[in-house]
Amino acid sequence: MSNRPVRVRFAPSPTGPLHIGGVRTALYNYLLARKLGGTMILRIEDTDQNRFVPGAEDYIRESLEWVGIELDESPWKGGPHAPYRQSERKPMYREYADQLIRDGYAYYAFDTPEELDVMRERLQAAKVPNPQYNSITRAQMRNSLTLPEDEVKQLLESGAPYVIRLKVPRKEEVRFQDMIRGWVVVHSSAIDDKVLMKSDGMPTYHLANIVDDHLMDISHVIRGEEWLPSAPLHVLLYRYLGWEKTMPQFAHLPLLLKPDGTGKLSKRDGDRLGFPVFALEWRGTDAETGEPTLSKGYREEGYLPEALVNFLAFLGWNPGTAQEIFSMQELIEAFSIERVSKSPAKFDQAKVKWFNEHYLRAKSDAKLAPYLLQALAEHDIACDRAKAEQIVGVMKERVSFPHDFWQEAKYFFDAPMEYDPAVVAKKWNPQVSAALLAYADALPANSEPSANAEVLKALFNQTMEAQALKPGQVLQALRVAVTGAAAGPDLFETLAILGSGEVAGRLRMAVERLG
Repeated sequence: MSNRPVRVRFAPSPTGPLHIGGVRTALYNYLLARKLGGTMILRIEDTDQNRFVPGAEDYIRESLEWVGIELDESPWKGGPHAPYRQSERKPMYREYADQLIRDGYAYYAFDTPEELDVMRERLQAAKVPNPQYNSITRAQMRNSLTLPEDEVKQLLESGAPYVIRLKVPRKEEVRFQDMIRGWVVVHSSAIDDKVLMKSDGMPTYHLANIVDDHLMDISHVIRGEEWLPSAPLHVLLYRYLGWEKTMPQFAHLPLLLKPDGTGKLSKRDGDRLGFPVFALEWRGTDAETGEPTLSKGYREEGYLPEALVNFLAFLGWNPGTAQEIFSMQELIEAFSIERVSKSPAKFDQAKVKWFNEHYLRAKSDAKLAPYLLQALAEHDIACDRAKAEQIVGVMKERVSFPHDFWQEAKYFFDAPMEYDPAVVAKKWNPQVSAALLAYADALPANSEPSANAEVLKALFNQTMEAQALKPGQVLQALRVAVTGAAAGPDLFETLAILGSGEVAGRLRMAVERLG
């Protein structure tokens, strides 16, 4: 196994938007593959056609592309093991189901839905805690193990509906080693005779998953903890199909919990607490009302993909150091399955925001300016790129998201019509008003190259000295008069960007309005 080429797969179902937990699973697969020089595969598991949602596959693709997970093989890229949609691989599954029947590891079951209901009701009446079709109950049901051989042949030839079930042994321990959890041991009495082929001829997840992982030479199966109960069944399938020696290594990732730690994170939790649980926005339909629905996405809410990736990597894994900021390449170099915890991870929305602020502030002014310029264009406001870069440069320490630049920087383009009432009540008086007018008169009529922040600050200090005032007595009133707000970025940097002529006009207007 140690010399085996590393091939991992992410295998989502196109049944709706890709949950953030799924993105984390894809990320961990990707990090391991890149760390070990392996291959990253995406396979669409669409055997359950009743749950297929149009647009879900494109959504999965776009989500992974946005966060920077590069696929080596996929339905849209191809590869040596195509096709990569299970619905297109349907013919190949039947031969393996037939092999299991021939070898005595599976059987035909002809039970009707009504007969299955009667069986469950009988077990419930007998106080059986977990009614299931298994090594005990199969003896009372209509299947190829209980019916005469000629009757089974007749039913098959007549086209009677049936499913193919795995014949799970009655008394046997199923053991496998999980890379995160160590040895896992499950008694076969806890495993039911799962359906492998449905009556419509489509394989279930269990059979298709094992066949595809084998045929695609998957070396590691890294998936969510919710699949841990299915793993013993999969181990049996590998054994019965003769593939036990090439069975992949399993790693079941810890659950993602609600922020309060009281259960698995769901879309409803995100809606209730006001944060996304999907990488991208999803427009769907309410199953009960048929009304269109909109679920928030991290991209549309203003999160940077590198911030989300950094956050997700730490939901269950840690590097063993104090370092928190990792680029994708740094994550690849530091990642190891051994440092993934088996304990559930609480989702901390404040931490996602913290990462976003860091990555936003680390960007150059030139890379941030387009966010502001786009918003200005949407509001038909002209602004040259140099000025936009100046504005984002002074604002980026005060914002959390790209859209904040427009929200926080409106006063650079529109003089305030209202002034912070608390500052006006506390700091505005006739002496301050006169000092601001004096400063307006002292400012150059137009912005000049020499009128930078230091020049404007020196001029302000000189004017206040002439007015027999300390700068601190007037600074907050100056900010409110120019911006309308009580706080903001460096005041004199702000004045320099506005230009001395604009500042003077705003000061005179404030004095006229406030007295």
